[in-house]
Amino acid sequence: MHNLYSTWVGYASLIGFILAYSLVIFEEKIHMKKSKPVVLIGCIMWAFIGIYEASHGGGHAHDYIKELIAEIGELFFFLLVAMTYINTLDERRVFEALRSWLIRKGLGFRELFWATGLITFFLSPMADNLTSALLMSTVALAVSGGNGKFIVPAFVNIVVAANAGGAWSPFGDITTLMVWTAGKVETVQFAYLMIPSVVNWLVPALIMFPFVPKLKPEGSTDKVQMKPGAKIVICLGVLTIATAVSFHQFLHLPPFLGMMLGLGLLMLKGYYLEHWGEKKMMESLGIDKDRRKHPRFDIFKQVETVEFDTLLFFFGVLTAVGALQYVGYLALVSASMYGGLGPTTSNILVGFLSAIVDNIPVMYAVLKMEPSMGIDQWLLITLTAGVGGSLLSIGSAAGVAVMGVDRKNYTFMSHLKWAPAILAGYFVSIGAWYLVTSSLR
Repeated sequence: MHNLYSTWVGYASLIGFILAYSLVIFEEKIHMKKSKPVVLIGCIMWAFIGIYEASHGGGHAHDYIKELIAEIGELFFFLLVAMTYINTLDERRVFEALRSWLIRKGLGFRELFWATGLITFFLSPMADNLTSALLMSTVALAVSGGNGKFIVPAFVNIVVAANAGGAWSPFGDITTLMVWTAGKVETVQFAYLMIPSVVNWLVPALIMFPFVPKLKPEGSTDKVQMKPGAKIVICLGVLTIATAVSFHQFLHLPPFLGMMLGLGLLMLKGYYLEHWGEKKMMESLGIDKDRRKHPRFDIFKQVETVEFDTLLFFFGVLTAVGALQYVGYLALVSASMYGGLGPTTSNILVGFLSAIVDNIPVMYAVLKMEPSMGIDQWLLITLTAGVGGSLLSIGSAAGVAVMGVDRKNYTFMSHLKWAPAILAGYFVSIGAWYLVTSSLR
């Protein structure tokens, strides 16, 4: 860290970051992908630092960036594998089969409210909060018959469940993954957040439940069959997560190596599917000849469809926040927040901040500040940064994604009406954290 914040570099970097992030916040309005401004400004900020240091006899920017890219690379490859698995499960119709199974159950709106919330909460720790929220909101919409009185509370419930579920697992959210790979919270210690996360989801759900209509939508008889190899891909996904944990926990190696090992297994499975695995399915469809002309499974197609906007946004944000840390701004913020207000108050405020600003740069900034905190406080910030985003529909990736599912009924304002219920859940979950981590203080 250098005291460059009072130089032209510091001012230019801060102004550039604020301008770029303003464009990210208004992504929905201006239709500019969020990665574009942050990748540009992140690199420009480092160019400013390089120019300043070159004209003042050199500095340590080069060494700092080598450390920074190692951190970014670890997380980048981890997420690349996770997203490839999700895309493969989607292509093998796993999520579609789950959706059709739920719809065929013929549940009423009130039962669906609980079913979609419960599945989201337990799917999120494995499949991440964004995918879980997107999948279950499409289920809720498919059975809603356009009933806004059901759609709004169901969607709010799904967003809250996705963020709460993601908070108690290293794989549930990018912020939890960052805390885990930084070694601040160990794998088994995330279990402390299970009860606070359940409470965070249940309190708003119980408040909203009486407002869900007592109606029963029309059921569907359409059954979706998963494609060949779907069950093996699910097993490989679970094995890959177990491998990543094992690399981190027992071998003391970066978890992304375990994820990449899992990608290698998926690539071999993809090779089998491409050449022989879909033969029976194609024959059942009447394609018994010239199968080579029929489009078949290709693992690299799944890599192609990875959300690179998210990955590049991730690179841009971490690069820009790293620059802010290098010039000295994060040390100033850390001294005023953690030094002045104390860790508990600061970590609760971080939750509110993550509802306005994306939780990724907020969490990365805190990790770079390296405030002196015990495991109980790292668990608190993991919880608040994860669930704080539920307060506003734009406060989390899950909320933004669900807004795109039904723009007519589920809007910023319709979500905001339930903010007091979500806020109640936020504070009750902090109370639960205080109780369950008492032995760690």
